[in-house]
Amino acid sequence: MKKTMTSTLAIAGAMSAALALATLPASAATPEGMEKCYGVSLSGQNDCAAGPGTSCAGTSTIDYQGNAWKLVPAGSCESMDTPHGKGSLEEVARP
Repeated sequence: MKKTMTSTLAIAGAMSAALALATLPASAATPEGMEKCYGVSLSGQNDCAAGPGTSCAGTSTIDYQGNAWKLVPAGSCESMDTPHGKGSLEEVARP
């Protein structure tokens, strides 16, 4: 009985780990010809990274959130105008 329980727990742990890996954001790698641009997405329209309390894509809570990024064509980010200034290739200090 003890060996069966140990095997069951091992299988459950392996499945949990596999599911956790499967839910990692695919956006970790930036597609060719695109760049991550912070502070340009509207609320709920970010591609990923949106700070504490959020999980990833579509979880920004305000427009132009400084720690949320959107994929944009390479070379266009820093010329994008927002009510808070330009887009940034790095997180910006905005609400």
